[in-house]
Amino acid sequence: MFDIGFTELALLMLIGLLVLGPERLPRAARTVGLYLRKARNAWGNIKQSVEAELDAEELRKALSQVQSEVEGTAKDLKETLETEIPLVPEANPGKDKSASPDA
Repeated sequence: MFDIGFTELALLMLIGLLVLGPERLPRAARTVGLYLRKARNAWGNIKQSVEAELDAEELRKALSQVQSEVEGTAKDLKETLETEIPLVPEANPGKDKSASPDA
């Protein structure tokens, strides 16, 4: 995150020791660690919520695309059924007109 090496960390500890003294330095280090941990956790929560929102948006887009494809397929199927299968049924679908007994 900050790209701090060992020498920079040692220099910060030395400056902290000189400024705060040996009595207050451990407590100050714990306090700084606590606030850094809280900041890291807050950043993680924000990152997680943003990623969840982006995932939800992607799912909404995918759902919308699938829904439009299904509607298009349903429309095509309906058109095919209307052209291929007559909507009005025959009067006697079981009898053959050429084999009538009257003829």
